[in-house]
Amino acid sequence: MDIGQISNAIGSVLQVLVAVCGAFVLAFWLAIIIWTWRDIRALYALEKACFGADAWPWIELMAVLAFPGKDGNHIRLAYEAPDVAERVVAALQEAVEDAAAAGGRFSLRELIRPLRRVRYGLLLGTAGLGLGGLWLPPLLAGAAITGIGAIFVFLQESQHRVQERLQQEAAGGRRLNLKHLQDLMPVVLFDPRRERELMTRVTEPSARNMKGGFRHDPYQSGNLQTPPHKRAYLGAHATAPIIFIDELKTLIRVGYMPELLEVMQEKRYLLEGGIGTGSGAADKSENYLKADNIIVACCNHDTLAYLQEEGDGAFLSRIEDKGEIVHMESAVGETPESMRHVAQYVKQEIVNFGKDLRRSWGEVIAREGYESVRQRSEQIFGRCLPADFRLQEREFARHAVMEIVKELRCRAADGKLSSILRPINGIIKSAEFEAILENSARVEPAHVRKALEEHLSLEGSLSRDIGEHKKYLKKYITSMTDSIGYVVGLAVIHSQSSGQMYGQPLPIHCQINVGSADKVAAPGKMGEIAKAAAQNVRASIKKVLKNIGAPNVGYEMHVEYIQAHGGVEGDSASVAMDIALISDFIKQPVNQRFGVTGSLTGDIILAVGGVTEKIRSIMDPELGMEGACIPWLNKHDIEPLLVNAEAEYIQHGEIPGIRIYRREGRAEPFDIFFCKTKYSVYQILMGVNREEVEARMAQRSRQDLEFLHNAGPANGRPAEVNGAGQA
Repeated sequence: MDIGQISNAIGSVLQVLVAVCGAFVLAFWLAIIIWTWRDIRALYALEKACFGADAWPWIELMAVLAFPGKDGNHIRLAYEAPDVAERVVAALQEAVEDAAAAGGRFSLRELIRPLRRVRYGLLLGTAGLGLGGLWLPPLLAGAAITGIGAIFVFLQESQHRVQERLQQEAAGGRRLNLKHLQDLMPVVLFDPRRERELMTRVTEPSARNMKGGFRHDPYQSGNLQTPPHKRAYLGAHATAPIIFIDELKTLIRVGYMPELLEVMQEKRYLLEGGIGTGSGAADKSENYLKADNIIVACCNHDTLAYLQEEGDGAFLSRIEDKGEIVHMESAVGETPESMRHVAQYVKQEIVNFGKDLRRSWGEVIAREGYESVRQRSEQIFGRCLPADFRLQEREFARHAVMEIVKELRCRAADGKLSSILRPINGIIKSAEFEAILENSARVEPAHVRKALEEHLSLEGSLSRDIGEHKKYLKKYITSMTDSIGYVVGLAVIHSQSSGQMYGQPLPIHCQINVGSADKVAAPGKMGEIAKAAAQNVRASIKKVLKNIGAPNVGYEMHVEYIQAHGGVEGDSASVAMDIALISDFIKQPVNQRFGVTGSLTGDIILAVGGVTEKIRSIMDPELGMEGACIPWLNKHDIEPLLVNAEAEYIQHGEIPGIRIYRREGRAEPFDIFFCKTKYSVYQILMGVNREEVEARMAQRSRQDLEFLHNAGPANGRPAEVNGAGQA
């Protein structure tokens, strides 16, 4: 084969290769278009499947661009495909860069500098020839010629300076034109490929967070001001189809409710500046932004009551028309599913903690070094980080998660788990810190228990109040000589900041006296539920008198919560009130070294909340308390008290209980009894059974009736008794 044939063969091969490569590029380009179309269609199909009629339309899948408006305070908004928006911005950016490159600083210094040297030489020559002409006159003609040349060169230099000044003025104009071109550049406010989220969370809803607005411009004069379309930003309405409002009360407080109602009605809004004066206040968009969102709002019952009773009702009417009001329970059943949800929540907080850890500690370690962090940890935590410390979050062991489940169980009642999880966040983070300081591979149950102890000790002013109350309780118990009508109830305090519950002993004093009023008097700050509980106790006592056939002559019942300056709310003290009233009625002392809690309905004791915290508040051996009576239905709430403690089952007659030893060597026993009826509590706290209580109640009623008959005519009291033995 000769050279020509080889060349022809190579050319043919190259042509084939070029054709194949071109076909591949074309096919790849077409495939990208098809795949992009498929992705958009799949995304839209997914939204239609999830949200139906509420799915975002095609226009919402476009990028939002902001352009300069008709005047200095207006902007134009446009929806474009993301690739189109990129091409528009890129083309204008290229033009701006070309203009910037062409607007370099103009200077004629290189031309002026040699002319200046020539002028200086001619001036020196003129001076030299002029001096020589004093002796030789023909030299004066040369001096004249060089002088004229110097003048000519000076004129040329001056002309160049004028040209330079003109060119610099023109360059300044070009720079102003370049600033104008830069101000005309559009801004992509929203790109669905990078910023699209299914749901956004707004913790403090306001017009600026929900709708968007305009940022402040520090350069407001001297041709340095920033155009409004470059200061604009979008809020939740334009960036996510679902908006979760954490606290609806905040939305009401900031006054955004009327604007939200308008947006919900019109499904569009104008982008406006903030309230007041200054940069950004007068900025406004020329056209509307679309807002077809799904609103998920969370609030407490008091906020819902405000909207129903005092609000205009427009917001709730829209919710009831196109949405639903869901009442969330504060406690859920302890099922495998709910415990899995707790584990998921713990995992979520672990991930959040890891992000915070790497963002805060990672920056410090990178900037100052590991030894500096070790020193700081010793100052903050009292312990140095281990030498082989690893900057990462620790996973919870299975039993550590169960410790969290136990804590949630303690904060609920009836064997349920508290669904109020926010106060648990601090416990999870504290347990993580404990595992980090010990450089443990996982968070173990001991770390969780240590975190619980720390949180119980970090009560601030609340702990001081409770401590002072406990000191008073100790004085009260040690100085008690007449315990008739007195009982140590158990209350719980809710922290407004963290939602945590703290137990508190609550001594109660009750009196029951014969009188025609037949009512319950409870001085002090009592909530509606507490007042209803007192009336329930009164009805229970009257029912017992009726069942045993005792005459009810009318009794005035007085209930006093000792040292309860902050008021009392709830029905968990109804059993304690009943015991104190019966104690005063039959004149039987009550054991003041036992606390009691429970809700009373008839003779049955129902479960109450915060039992674990209530018992913890009186278990300190220095208080001198020996035990407590709790509802049978709350028996599972004492499980956290049994961790790392020696205990044994006990029995008081037919009443079961458990004995916990508070010190090593089976010392300082603390007895907890599980009571189903109020008569079980009578037996433990007063040492009398049901038959004896009812007999003494009947005897007291007959004595009171006899007293009224004898004293009736003198004081004008009626003495008629009906056939049923009721006055």
